[in-house]
Formats: sequence, structure tokens, C-alpha cells
Amino acid sequence: MKPVTRRFAALLAATLATALLATPAAAQEKKNSELLVFAAASLTNVLGDLSGTWEKSSGVHVKLSFAASSVLARQIEAGGRADAFISADQEWMDYLQTRGLINKSTRHNLVGNRLVLIAPADSKVELKIAPGFPLAAALGRGRLSTGDPDSVPVGRYARSALISLGVWDEIQDRLVRADNVRGAMMFVARGEAPLGIVYTSDALIDPKVRVVDTFPANTHAPITYPAAAVQGGRTEAIAYLNFLATPQAGETWRKFGFVELK
Repeated sequence: MKPVTRRFAALLAATLATALLATPAAAQEKKNSELLVFAAASLTNVLGDLSGTWEKSSGVHVKLSFAASSVLARQIEAGGRADAFISADQEWMDYLQTRGLINKSTRHNLVGNRLVLIAPADSKVELKIAPGFPLAAALGRGRLSTGDPDSVPVGRYARSALISLGVWDEIQDRLVRADNVRGAMMFVARGEAPLGIVYTSDALIDPKVRVVDTFPANTHAPITYPAAAVQGGRTEAIAYLNFLATPQAGETWRKFGFVELK
């Protein structure tokens, strides 16, 4: 091999070796620079939109992780890394606060939501939600899809509403207990359940379902979304959460079906 060729080969090998060594470091640096936000599944679409807006102004990339609030809270409790947590109810935020896992001074409520009864878009079922309404009869041989009432916020709200309306006992054994609200909606969208209980914001984003009726607000606790920075997380989390509470963000929240808190 000629000297020039050997030198070129050696240079190429050294360059490749440097690139291989740098790649994991660069990937780790990118990971460390991301703002990791754990958020309730019902926030999937709206936070995707809002986070993109915030990234442009802040220069900080936001990585969103969606699941049931219960799952995310337990992940944080188990030591999972997160910078901010946005829950679909107060109970799971309380769960982390009592364990000292959030910065309670940053905790605030962002928006509210409404609870609705949904059916497949082509369903002919008509129901007016009222005390003693014929929910079981409307289900026929089918089941009612919602979040697991033992852990998932939408399921808890649904159980409370159905108890208040006096129809819980006759349908409690006929539930499809989904892992999160989007899962509950999918059972209805695919026609696997004739009816489901989800949030207004979820029903609005899927053309395969329609709202049959809205549950009266006095049948369940107010649906609110508390947000807080996680202890030990990046300081940018506070700025991100503050942005979500601005009037600018409020327009986006409303567009996706969420409601302002009074």
C-alpha cells in the first residue's frame, strides 16, 4: 500500500472511531436536554400542539409520555425520570404530593373537562341522561366501556356519576375496564362496545364516535387537570407549565374541547 493511501486509510479509521464514540455521548446529551412530561392520555392531542408552540419560543425540546394518570404517578414513585406531571384528577397528584415527589409550590389547575356518553358514529341509540335512565337496556347484550374505576380517573368520574344517577348497580358487572380513556374510546370506535363514557375532548377528536349526551356536572366531582413540576426535574418544567396556563394557550385548550376553570 502506498504511503498516501495508508495515511488516508488511517485517517478514515480514526474518523469513524471518533464518530462511533461520540454518537452515544451525543444521544445522551440530547436525552438530558429534553423536557420529559408525563401527562394523562386525554391530553395527547392538545399537548402535542401546545408543546410544539413552546418549543419554538424556548428552544427546549419536549418529550411527552401519555398513559393513565395512575400508571404515570406510580412510575414516578418507582423512580422513573420525569420533569413535569399533569394528571386528569386531583387524587393522583395528591398521591405524589403526600410522598414528596412533586414541587407543591408549582402545583396549579390548568383546565377542566366534561364527562360524556358516547356511541359508534353510526349507532341509532338515543338516551337522555337523568336519574334512573335506561342505560342497561340501551346496552342490550353489550358492555359499557370506560376507564377502570379502581384506578383510572375517567372511570372514577363515571362510577360517581352512575351512582349518583342510581344506575350503577345494574351495570357495574358489564364494564369494559380500559387502561386509559383513549383505550375506552377505541372499544366504542371499533364497535366492540355499544356505549362508552369518556371526556368531551376525546369524543371530539374521533369521527368514529358521537356524543349521545353529557353528564350533568353535579353528578360527579369537577374534572380538573392539576399540573406540577417533579422533584429533581429540570427547572424549565416550571416555565413550560406556566406557559400552559397563559391566555395564548387557553385558545388551544378550548379548540380541543377543554373548558376554562371558574
